[in-house]
Amino acid sequence: MSMTASQRALDYLEQLPGTTFTRLYQQPSTALAIFRRMLPHLAKTLVMAMLYMPEPFAINSLDTWVKSDARGTQAKDRALSILQSLKIVFETRQGQGGPAIKLSDHFARSLRAALTGGGGEHRSFGVPCSTSDDTRVTIEDLDGYARRQWEAILYYVVGSANTGLGGVGDIAQGTKILLQKGNYVRGTARATSITQLGFTFLLQEVNAQIWDLLIVYLNYSPDLQMDPVDVLAFLFTLGSLELGISYSTTNLTATQLQMLEDLIDFGVVYQNPDDKTRYYPTRLATTLTSDAPALPNSNLSATTTSTVDTANNSTSAQQTSPAQNEKGYILLETNYRLYAYTTSPLHLSLLSLFAALKTRYPNLTTAKITKTSILRALALSITSDQIITYLTTHAHPLMRATAPTLPPTVVDQIRLWQLEGERMKSWTGYLIKMDSGGGTEDYEKAVKYAEALGVLRKEFPAKGWFFVGRMDQMKGYFSGVAARKREEREKREAGFGVKKEVEI
Repeated sequence: MSMTASQRALDYLEQLPGTTFTRLYQQPSTALAIFRRMLPHLAKTLVMAMLYMPEPFAINSLDTWVKSDARGTQAKDRALSILQSLKIVFETRQGQGGPAIKLSDHFARSLRAALTGGGGEHRSFGVPCSTSDDTRVTIEDLDGYARRQWEAILYYVVGSANTGLGGVGDIAQGTKILLQKGNYVRGTARATSITQLGFTFLLQEVNAQIWDLLIVYLNYSPDLQMDPVDVLAFLFTLGSLELGISYSTTNLTATQLQMLEDLIDFGVVYQNPDDKTRYYPTRLATTLTSDAPALPNSNLSATTTSTVDTANNSTSAQQTSPAQNEKGYILLETNYRLYAYTTSPLHLSLLSLFAALKTRYPNLTTAKITKTSILRALALSITSDQIITYLTTHAHPLMRATAPTLPPTVVDQIRLWQLEGERMKSWTGYLIKMDSGGGTEDYEKAVKYAEALGVLRKEFPAKGWFFVGRMDQMKGYFSGVAARKREEREKREAGFGVKKEVEI
C-alpha cells in the first residue's frame, strides 16, 4: 500500500471507537493487514517483541531500544501514537514498577493465528471453491474487467465537466450517488459537474483513489442497512486473497453478500452472472493492503513518451515503466503551448479541464493554456495550485531535468488569473443608463424591478446606472414604462387642448 493510500485508511481507522476495534481484531486477516501495511517499522518491531511476551513491556525498557537523539525520540513517539490510536497497545503498570504497555488481547490472538496458520478455522482469509469454474477466468480477464470498471468511474467524474471527452461506459446509479456523497461531483441526475475534491481525486494514484471511494462507502454503509465493521473486515479479507482464485460465497454474511454487488461495479470483485456461488477478487482487491500498483499497464498510467534524436533528425517512441509514464508526459513552453505525449483519453480529458486542446496525433496532443481555459477550470472549483501541481507531477523527464520544472512566467500567470477572479467578479450582461430627466424615482423603480427578477448585478446610484445579467424582461419593463408615459402625455395634451377651446 502506498503512503497516500495507507494514510487514507489509517486516518479512517484512527477515528473509530474502541468497541469497533474489538470486533475488527477478532479476524486474523484484519490484524495481519493492519500489522503489515499500516504500522511504521519501529511499531512492527514492538508488536513482534510483545506478541509472545507474558508480561507488559516497561516504558523504561523501550527507551533503551531507540537512540536518545531527537530522531529516535520522534520515531518512538510516532510508533506509540499509532499503536495506541489503533487500539493495538494500551498503557498499564508493570506490577509495582513504572508505566508499561500491553498488547490488545484480541489483536495478539488474531495476529498469532494469522502468522501460525490458525486463521483457517476462522475462514478469515476466504474459502477457495472446491470445484472448478465451468467458465475459465484468467488473470488477464480479471485485469481487463477491473480496468474497464474503474476507468468508467473516473471517466464519469471527468465527463461531468467535459461530456465531449467523457466515459467509456455507464456506471450503476448507486455508484453515481456514492460519488455525489463523496462530493466528487455535484448536481442532478441530468447535469453534474466536477468539484474541487473531484479533481483532487483524479490526480491521485489508483490505490489512493480506491481507498478514498471505499471510505465514502464505509461512511455511507449505515444508510444502506449495512454493518460498517463487517464491511471493513471484508475489505481487509479481500486484500489478503490470491489473484486468479475463485472463492466461495457460502461463508459470507448478509452484509458482505450485499457488498459484492457494489464491489462488482467498482471492479474490485468479478462474479459470473450465471454463478452466484463464487467470486474472484481482482487486482484492485488484492492490492488494497499491498504496495503493488492496482492497475498496471492501463490507460491510467501507460503512456508513450517520445525522444528526439537530434543527430539523425528522427523521432522514436519508447515505452517506459508505468510509474515513469504516469508522471512524465507533459511538455510546457513559455508561450503557454503544451505537448502531451499520451494516448490515454483520460489524460486528455483531464488536460481539457484547464487547457484548450488543439491538435491530436497518434502519440501526441497539442494544447494551449489560455485565460479562458483557466477561468473555466476555476469555475469548476479547480484551483491554480492544483493545476500547477498536476503539470509538475506529470512533467516530461526533459522538463524535470531543469530547475524550476515549469516556466515561471506560466506558473505566475496561472496564479494571477485566479487572483484576478478573487479580486474582482465579472458578469456578462448589460449596463443600463437611466435618462437624467426621469429623476431618482424612475431609477429606483427600475432597480427594484431588476432585483425582484433576480437579474440585478450592480447598481451605481450616483450616476443613475445599473448592471443586469439579462435584458429580455427589462426590455418589456421599459417598454411598459414608456407606453404609460406616452399615454399620460397624450392625456395631458388632450386635456390642455379642450381647455383652450372652451376659453375661446
